Amino acid sequence: MARTIATVITVAVLLGLLGLMLRSWRGRTRRDAALPAGYPLPVDTARELVSAAVLYVATTLRAQPLERLNIPGLGFRARARLTITEAGVILALAGEEAVFIPTSAIAVLEDATVAIDRAVETDGLLLLGWRLPGAPGQIVDSYFRILDPSDRVSVNDAIRTIAADALRPAAPDESEA
Repeated sequence: MARTIATVITVAVLLGLLGLMLRSWRGRTRRDAALPAGYPLPVDTARELVSAAVLYVATTLRAQPLERLNIPGLGFRARARLTITEAGVILALAGEEAVFIPTSAIAVLEDATVAIDRAVETDGLLLLGWRLPGAPGQIVDSYFRILDPSDRVSVNDAIRTIAADALRPAAPDESEA
């Protein structure tokens, strides 16, 4: 009898937790429904510079690596292909439409160690910060883990090449000298 009661209590607690998780995810989906998933894919994406297999980890608000956004097509971790062209970055997640980020929208490129539900070795993730369309000043960070370590340098170099102006470090303030 005691065992049956313990089982019923355990099942009730687990169902309650599952219900709370579902409610939270639905709230996040409503909150992020208006956020666009990248820019329209151009008819001519220009010359491909490099392409690499990646694990897409998450997209978060800038500097909030533990707050996942549920942007359509970018809500879940997935295997993906990251393609850098002269026009921008194309992210093709398995089972989703490709997301395009033009060079003019790229704001940040750096290494990262932690993103929501993923912690890796030092600088094991690539963080690509980009401006959302239709939301001036709103920058999001997309996190990737490049599967083949030899692709990491070529991906980094290609993105830095196409977005050189946006990624150039700010000049130090002369008043600080």
